[in-house]
Amino acid sequence: MFNQSNYECRVEWGKRGAREAAERGDITIIVDVLSFSSTVVSAVFQNAIVYPYPPNLDVKAYAKKIGAEYILGRNEAASLGKATLSPVSFNERHANNKFVLCSLNGAFCSWIASKVPALLIGSLLNASSAASLANRLKNEKNVNITVIPCGEVWNDLHENEDALRPSIEDYLGAGAILAELEGTKSPEAEVCIGAFLHSKHKIKELIWECGSGRELRMKGFEDDVTHCSQLNRFKVVPVLQNDCFVNGLEIEKG
Repeated sequence: MFNQSNYECRVEWGKRGAREAAERGDITIIVDVLSFSSTVVSAVFQNAIVYPYPPNLDVKAYAKKIGAEYILGRNEAASLGKATLSPVSFNERHANNKFVLCSLNGAFCSWIASKVPALLIGSLLNASSAASLANRLKNEKNVNITVIPCGEVWNDLHENEDALRPSIEDYLGAGAILAELEGTKSPEAEVCIGAFLHSKHKIKELIWECGSGRELRMKGFEDDVTHCSQLNRFKVVPVLQNDCFVNGLEIEKG
């Protein structure tokens, strides 16, 4: 009754939203700007092969099983000069290498929605490209689209409190994609689009100063915040295929 089912383009938050999109059989676009989505987009741009995996399972055993490198946390990986959840850590040296990326938000949502007709990764970095591919797939498959801003998890969670912390960077990233999707928009999607259009001229400043941006900056990852705030930097759309993300635009060419 309350699931935006009368509309072709919807927006739902977090793991619950990913599950509901999967149950409906929607094309699903995962948006986790700081930083899962931006990292996957940046990695796939460099032709790296990324496998998403949830943190509640044995990610190291999975990486070993498929012959992939388990992506470490930012600080640990940076000290070793390895690829990490930081999107700027990926470069041409990582082309054709396998990586398992685990996170509480984006990777977990991707895992939950892995069986949908098409699972795309969207961010500010590739908003227009993600919307364009989603529009084509929507017409081909004759299904609807749900965009999932993942949000964050509260660090100091108290008993009986919700774990999800809505985050403006994901809401704005979702709005950037929704603004270019074709089809009827739910009221929730319309408000999300409005937030993006109203804020479009100062996206970088807002993300720099938002809670998630300040958290990363305090940890010394200012470059991540700057990188992830760029609008339409890459013409790359990661699409889940055989458990890993590949560039959906290259598939379309093929």
